[in-house]
Amino acid sequence: MRKVIAVVEKSKCHPNKCQHECMKYDPINKSGGEGFHLGLSGKSEISEEVVMEVHKICAKKCPFQAIHIINLPERLKEEPIHKYGKNSFELFSLPIIKPNIIVGIIGRNGIGKSSSLQILTGNIKPNLGFYDKQISESEVIKKYSNTWLAEYFQKLIKKEVKVSYKPQRVELLVQLYNNHKVHDLLNKVDERNIIKNLMSELDISNISERKIEELSGGELQRVAIVAAAAKDADVYYFDEPSSFLDITHRIKAAKLIRKLSEKASVIVVEHDLATLDYISDEIQIVYGEPACYGIFSQSKGVRRGINDYMEGMFPEENIRFRKYPIRFSERPVERFVSKDILFSFPELEKHYEIFKLKTAAGAIHKGEVMAIMGANGLGKSTFLKLISGIETPDKGVMEKLKISYKPQYLEQNIEGTVEEHLKKIAGPEFLSGWYKTNILEKLNIEPILHNQISELSGGELQKIHIAACLSKQNTDIIAMDEPSAFIDVEDRLSTAEIIKDFVINKEIAAIIVDHDIQFIDYLADSMLIFEGIPAKEGHVYGPVQKREGMNHVLKNLDITYRRDKLTGRPRINKPGSQLDQEQRYKGEYYYT
Repeated sequence: MRKVIAVVEKSKCHPNKCQHECMKYDPINKSGGEGFHLGLSGKSEISEEVVMEVHKICAKKCPFQAIHIINLPERLKEEPIHKYGKNSFELFSLPIIKPNIIVGIIGRNGIGKSSSLQILTGNIKPNLGFYDKQISESEVIKKYSNTWLAEYFQKLIKKEVKVSYKPQRVELLVQLYNNHKVHDLLNKVDERNIIKNLMSELDISNISERKIEELSGGELQRVAIVAAAAKDADVYYFDEPSSFLDITHRIKAAKLIRKLSEKASVIVVEHDLATLDYISDEIQIVYGEPACYGIFSQSKGVRRGINDYMEGMFPEENIRFRKYPIRFSERPVERFVSKDILFSFPELEKHYEIFKLKTAAGAIHKGEVMAIMGANGLGKSTFLKLISGIETPDKGVMEKLKISYKPQYLEQNIEGTVEEHLKKIAGPEFLSGWYKTNILEKLNIEPILHNQISELSGGELQKIHIAACLSKQNTDIIAMDEPSAFIDVEDRLSTAEIIKDFVINKEIAAIIVDHDIQFIDYLADSMLIFEGIPAKEGHVYGPVQKREGMNHVLKNLDITYRRDKLTGRPRINKPGSQLDQEQRYKGEYYYT
């Protein structure tokens, strides 16, 4: 078994923009052999048989961080189940499907979660690591003859197992089903004659006549979940079902998915820890190196599995897969915020054909992060647009301010590279040491600076839009709509830290719309709570301090949260449990 592998991220390799450092410093090339060289693709590559530990020097010399020399775990005995190409990502195992069990999957972006679902649904045929050969289905079955996978693949090939799959990027449904009405799409997939009930459970009955391209992100997500649940399947796969959903619909979606486990097996990939905790029966962790390799752990109990992930270590196997643990405070940190008001906003009203929004007056201070929470369809995004000057209120006059705005939907059809895009927005500051340290390095954007924006993944694209929002010069307010979407747990917390530090150092303020409790808990100083009737009428409670705001939100949702004793992460209490009853009695829905 190979202990050292070389991975070249082709999208980051730009031989026409470097001095071919990987080849120049390769000890094999220096001795007359062939080490790193340009392959048929025009990108750097190396024969896997000659890769050595010393090649880490070449990797460090690459100006684009495109090359990775990886030591595989010593205990890893398996050969890869799939490899994408020479010097490319390798997946060594798959999640274990269990009858009538919901298996929650957690892991970093780029580590094989979505790839594993593509294999299990039959969209990708595993090549057993032989990317340059035609691997027959019988070879795959023979390879895994002593495991559950052989029987599963055999049934999948013979179409004896039915699968249903909800993709990660639900916003791409607009391209696939443009000009289709919601009910037309859902009726086509209604194999269980259950669409009406499912639509009612996820509150989308009222949008059945609307076209797919007219839906919000949360509405698209709910339509996608209903479409997947309506199929008559033996195994249901849900890739990030909580993205764009408010807390109410995260719980409702979790309950809907839980019902599916009464008749089938369920796999859920999720970054929102509270949702993952609430929805799962067991947890499987994907670990390894992003863009290099991925391995699935054995199933663990929910609390133990999530806590092992937070710790970055499997204590029984003595395997550390992250150098640092992820920790939340036992109690939310109350930061000192300047008393200097940066700007005040008046009462605002905005009327549409079927929806009206009315907001209260408020003020935001220097160094303050104001979070906005509430159900979808109550006007949160509209409020951001009113504040940002993108839309004009029907009542109330907004003070003119320099506001940098990041929308909910991520624009990907942007010409050029990441570097060209950010340099255009940031101007001369792009070249400063401060920008490099606080934006490019902290958001881990440096490795993809030369990538085309049109080719980025969802998580990468989100970080570029966040960086662009922070890059706009001479701004008073940062306004971001759902910056946590598509970003994994580690990057969510670092993103929150970056936004907080940016606001403090620049002596400006931020207004953030998001639905992730952990993200808001870590980031916010104050809150605006949007209430009303979704898609009809919205109004605002607040601004209030975070503790009061969180309590107000959770009381409205009839949910209590507790803190995990080991990691400090917020967890949803089981309704009627002793702790749930105690917190309700004290009026502390958020924490005690």
